[in-house]
Amino acid sequence: MPTFLDSIRTALALIASGDPDLVEIVLLSLRVSLTAVVAAAAIGVPLGAALAVFRFPGRGALVVLVNALMGLPPVVVGLVVYLSLSASGPLGVLGLLYTPAAMIIAQTILVAPIIAALTRAALAEMLTEYDETLRALGANRIDTLGTLLWDARFALVTALLAGLGRALAEVGAVMLVGGNIDHVTRVMTTAIALETSRGALPLALGLGFVLLMLTLVLNAAVLGLRARLEGPAHA
Repeated sequence: MPTFLDSIRTALALIASGDPDLVEIVLLSLRVSLTAVVAAAAIGVPLGAALAVFRFPGRGALVVLVNALMGLPPVVVGLVVYLSLSASGPLGVLGLLYTPAAMIIAQTILVAPIIAALTRAALAEMLTEYDETLRALGANRIDTLGTLLWDARFALVTALLAGLGRALAEVGAVMLVGGNIDHVTRVMTTAIALETSRGALPLALGLGFVLLMLTLVLNAAVLGLRARLEGPAHA
């Protein structure tokens, strides 16, 4: 039986050689998660911006709901999507269950509240700072929204990166709706779980190293953007 060090050496060799199975799993993970983040941004950014700038009945309750949805249990989301896309579900006719599309839907539901809440928080804080100036200039709500979105662009990118990190790390929901089918819906997190249960540590460790590197890159990007955003304020 190979030792732990042997498994690490084999895992690093798989990465260095560009093992086809490993590359396929990584690329599918990135495709699913990036698509989900784009879809979540299309929902979350406008929603968060509207909650920050506009005043309307029920706004407070909606803010509380969006913040609460940041902690959605992934397995619950996966179960709801599974039931919706199953043959007996309302969307079963689409035939999306156990496809990358189903995984994208689940990840979008998980990530959209995160992006919405972070967008709202960033714009609301900026609005407090800019409100008097914008009023003095006679800016209406649409003008205010455009100004805030532009000036908060680094914060918005940070929100998107946070959403991407959340999507890449997801396992419960995508396992339920994707089925972890080889060459079809197997992504990094589900493959790590499967290969570890099989005792195939080299591939699991290789994927783990790649996922860890992606996480480190995302965190470094978030910190860099935060430093750039806060730099002028402390200058």
